[in-house]
Amino acid sequence: MAPLAARAVRLLTGRAAVLPALACGGLMALGQAPWNLWYVALAGLVLSMALFALQRTPRAALAIGCGVGTGYFGLALNWLTEPFQVDAAVTAWMAPFALVFMAAGLALFWGLAFWGAAQAPRARLFALAVTWALAELARGYLFTGFPWGLVGYLWEPTGAIQWVAWTGSFGLTLVTLALAALLARGLGGSWRAGGLGLVLVVGLLAGGAQMVPPLQDLDGRPVVRLVQPNAPQTQKWDRAYIPIFFERQVEFSAAPSQEGLPRPDLIVWPETAVPRLLENAEGELRVITDAALPARVVLGIQRSEGFDYYNSLALVAHGPKVEAVYDKHHLVPFGEYMPFKELFRHINVSGIAARAEGGYSAGPGPQLLDLGGEMGYALPLICYEAVFPQDLRGAPRPELLLQITNDAWFGNFSGPYQHLAQARIRAIEQGLPMLRAANTGVSAVIDGAGRVLKSLPLGEAGFIDTRLPPPLRVTLYSRTGDLPLLGLLAVLMLLVFRPVLRNSRRNSD
Repeated sequence: MAPLAARAVRLLTGRAAVLPALACGGLMALGQAPWNLWYVALAGLVLSMALFALQRTPRAALAIGCGVGTGYFGLALNWLTEPFQVDAAVTAWMAPFALVFMAAGLALFWGLAFWGAAQAPRARLFALAVTWALAELARGYLFTGFPWGLVGYLWEPTGAIQWVAWTGSFGLTLVTLALAALLARGLGGSWRAGGLGLVLVVGLLAGGAQMVPPLQDLDGRPVVRLVQPNAPQTQKWDRAYIPIFFERQVEFSAAPSQEGLPRPDLIVWPETAVPRLLENAEGELRVITDAALPARVVLGIQRSEGFDYYNSLALVAHGPKVEAVYDKHHLVPFGEYMPFKELFRHINVSGIAARAEGGYSAGPGPQLLDLGGEMGYALPLICYEAVFPQDLRGAPRPELLLQITNDAWFGNFSGPYQHLAQARIRAIEQGLPMLRAANTGVSAVIDGAGRVLKSLPLGEAGFIDTRLPPPLRVTLYSRTGDLPLLGLLAVLMLLVFRPVLRNSRRNSD
């Protein structure tokens, strides 16, 4: 048995371990929507840590971390190829490069976490939990941030996701990694650590399930309508189809209410729903507000100001009267604007999702919309702004979150469902209901516990009427944000690497 065991260890160390690392990352990705196999993802995470424990050098650990990350992001972000298929004749060639480079780039965060943990003189698995959590936090903030598919999101199909109301998504990621480290130690022969890990996993699941509040009484609450035109991206800006999709949304806005409800107080159209710049759209806005009476309408529209173009949301009342405008401030790199645009202009590459030739300009930042009456104030979010937990905090606290999006860019497999899952998590973190109007779906009314109360499926044209849920109590995360976690990670890093720092100080003396 000893020679066989030694051979197995050799196959799982050094360069030979890269393929197993890719496989572990792929297993972890299966915890994301639409697969939602959280137990498979947890197993992949534990195996990734066990694989790290076998590595003898920081360089080997770096390779393992990059392998796990590449396997994870390569599968979880497979939807990244979809935007390049909209104008396939021009951009399809870029699709595989975009996925490979994005997966490899994000994997570097994980690779550095594995490399750093390998420097720890002891408790290397615990060190990995700390450095990996720090890497996920960095991924969410650095270079404008991209916290899509955080490790902690594997709990989204379970009650354990309720913990984000206390810890936030990055905090739940740290907890998840710490549990996986205990389970990985169990695989290494420490049955006490493994048993403790299993008990804590059960506690995380059971505790989260107990935190789910009962359904709220919606009697007398304002009625809202979400409009979903289902405009495929290949047709959305086609002049032959533009009138069809516009009239479809107007008809949905004018239609009788569903399920015996009164006429809506608010109607929500999705991102870039109006095919004209705001300053030139008085005729279209008159048609929309006439159809929507007595409701006001929130809609996605583009606007210009001098040489700047904005991806915007407008609140419009009968008249037509534009009561408020919000400009998207967290833009998609390489989609809505091009970093280093002078360089890319030489190879005729522009922002994939930007209708304006030079891309969009960023708005001044988050702001609240006064919807009046019982609806109160809403925090508007355009498309992937709902991916960023840090963008939803601020004072005063709104009564609801309002997301408009065009998920036709994400295809019809994983991207739209992952986007919806993250919208649910934002609602739980803040304890606030969310109205989510999506061009092709999934449009949904979500309560403050993250429950989808009513929705329109992907790829279906239509509208839904329902009463707006009230906000839940203020959550701990909405008060504190990620600052306590950052402080905790700093303390844990000092504890883990204090011997290394002490030795380096002695050597320098």
